[in-house]
Amino acid sequence: METQKHFVIHGKHQKPIVIDVSYPENKTKLPIIIFCHGYKGFKDWGAWNLMAKAFAKAGFYFIKFNFSHNGGTVEQPIDFPDLEAFGNNNYTKELDDLETVIDWVFNTKEVTKLTDVNTLSLIGHSRGGGIVLIKAEEDKRVKTVITLAGVCDFANRTAAIGDLKQWKEEGVTYVLNGRTKQQMPHFYQFYEDFKANKERLTIKRAVSNLNIPHLIIHGDTDTSVLIDEAEQLHQWNPQSKLIIIEGANHVFETQHPWQKEKVSSQLNEVVKHSFAFLLP
Repeated sequence: METQKHFVIHGKHQKPIVIDVSYPENKTKLPIIIFCHGYKGFKDWGAWNLMAKAFAKAGFYFIKFNFSHNGGTVEQPIDFPDLEAFGNNNYTKELDDLETVIDWVFNTKEVTKLTDVNTLSLIGHSRGGGIVLIKAEEDKRVKTVITLAGVCDFANRTAAIGDLKQWKEEGVTYVLNGRTKQQMPHFYQFYEDFKANKERLTIKRAVSNLNIPHLIIHGDTDTSVLIDEAEQLHQWNPQSKLIIIEGANHVFETQHPWQKEKVSSQLNEVVKHSFAFLLP
């Protein structure tokens, strides 16, 4: 049997961080995984809950959380009721949130009594892939990192959000969420924060300096983050392992809401390859 618990912890930026943990009952010294969702994502998106359950069943202490400024709230962690927070999000806030969650893991007795904190792995999807790669390079507590459809460059994506001159003049630009039909705001601080922290936020620099096991998983029909980005990550870190999932799109043939009782066959491949990479 698997247990799931929920926590709310304080972030560094005046917003709470909502956390789920999933783990097998009556076991200790569990290896730890922290999963980071992507852009316009959240911890309960699609089949992520089923993925968490699969990792717990396999003997992991699996943590997933909402970034503090992803647009969700404690009361409504699914979707985007707080667009003001979404507009004030940026990459460094997400790195700070991830650090806060890692600190929580190491400093919470309820977690440490069940786990082996020396086994910490990070998994990131899409933009979250870039976040976990940067954090893995700068935080020696991280022992393994896995990216799922992960991005390789924040600079191009930041510049592509909107016309920079108009963005600066108006202070905000909007991106349509095709599923919810919301106009998602990005305040100009997003660009300013990237420019102020450009070296730290260069994924190539982080990946080139990684000296821990690194698994790259990508679908060959991904139109949101092209497979070229996975190949670029692998080139920057030749010691990494690259696995291509045939027929998989950006979310490995899942969607939100996901109402099936099992994950898609493509996401099941992701889970199995992750097990093989992480388990001795």
